[in-house]
Amino acid sequence: MKRIYTAVLVLILTISTTSAQTFEEDVIPTSKGDLKITFIKHASLMFEYDDKVMHIDPVLRMGNYNLLPKADIILITHDHGDHFDMNAIQKLSKNNTRIIVTPKCTEISEELETPVIMSNGDTRALKGFMIKSIPAYNIKHKRENGKPYHPKGEGNGYVIMAGGKKIYIAGDTENIPEMKKLSNIDIAFLPMNLPYTMTPEMVADAVEMIKPKVIYPYHFGKTNTLKLVELLKDEEVEIRIRDMGF
Repeated sequence: MKRIYTAVLVLILTISTTSAQTFEEDVIPTSKGDLKITFIKHASLMFEYDDKVMHIDPVLRMGNYNLLPKADIILITHDHGDHFDMNAIQKLSKNNTRIIVTPKCTEISEELETPVIMSNGDTRALKGFMIKSIPAYNIKHKRENGKPYHPKGEGNGYVIMAGGKKIYIAGDTENIPEMKKLSNIDIAFLPMNLPYTMTPEMVADAVEMIKPKVIYPYHFGKTNTLKLVELLKDEEVEIRIRDMGF
């Protein structure tokens, strides 16, 4: 009986902790009001701006989405399961939600209804956001068969423009040459975990190319984020560390 009671107590405590989950938030002033960023976990983010909600790479196992509002826009960087979760998309969708995906996402799921398909280099204006897709891929890090974890052309990063601010969501990528073409980036989300994306040294090199005002390391697994702080100690960039490990 005692063993059963203990198991029930653990279950109750787990449910209570999950329902009470809190998320870190930052507020960014723009020319058209505040942009609120909610940090969920791993690569999952939420933006709130001009009475609109954008979910980026929502995945149910990353957080309690019962606590968060439904989406006006859902932005998916690529088709891997820690970024593309149809259950999360369905949970967060309402009648007029626009779902932005890569062409590869439509190949692996027939459940998407009238998605907005963006390939590398495309630009779309949706619900007050201007969104441009940027290549996201590996050059160095590859599987045992020699294929990159993220082949060129299959994944997107995105530059999101809202209220005069330019936010770069890099997706799963390394420090690719295309980053040199980015300009006037206010905020950059850069992935930092091995073997799938970048080392701290690669992120530091990406910062050199992009020259953002603020960077958020994200998708960093167990990578030591303090190593990046040390590498960038002499650079004119603000580094904000939030709970995005996984």
